[in-house]
Amino acid sequence: MSDFQRLDLFTMPAGFRRRGGLTVQLWWLTQASLFRGSPQIAYGFRRFLLRCFGAKIGKNVVIRPSATITYPWNLTIGDYAWVGDDVVLYNLGEITIGDHAVVSQRSYLCAGDHDAAQVDFPIRARAIRVGKQAWVATDVFVGPGVSIGDGAIVGARSSVFKDVPGGTVNHGNPCKVVRQRTVSAP
Repeated sequence: MSDFQRLDLFTMPAGFRRRGGLTVQLWWLTQASLFRGSPQIAYGFRRFLLRCFGAKIGKNVVIRPSATITYPWNLTIGDYAWVGDDVVLYNLGEITIGDHAVVSQRSYLCAGDHDAAQVDFPIRARAIRVGKQAWVATDVFVGPGVSIGDGAIVGARSSVFKDVPGGTVNHGNPCKVVRQRTVSAP
């Protein structure tokens, strides 16, 4: 039988993290202490911390203190967006969350993977985009390289491995379009 993967051959590509090891460790310490230890209502403070580490954060963004952001310099969040409790933004690659978009509690956005077709199992950064006015509901997994269209809804506990068209309601594992999204005036 041939080898499928040989982790002794794995090497981290130069510059993959886009920051030095000291900056990465400083962020992880900051996140574990100041970010997580901040009061629930300290949204401005958490926005400030993320911006200090290179994140592009819009106005009035709500990010809960229990959210985990791997590399803030790979994060862009538009105005009035929400990131819920225990959300993981595993942003080895860029993660962009549009204006007025919601990523609900316990969702996991995974912007990186490994090339399993190569024996040295190289790591890859693969960007994720959550469009404007989209809603990623509770406990959703969004896979590497996925784009969720503007105004789309991804239902609770869905697993998203392919792009989701804008203006649609979707759910399931794997996630599928259920219908068009409709709204009524307030």
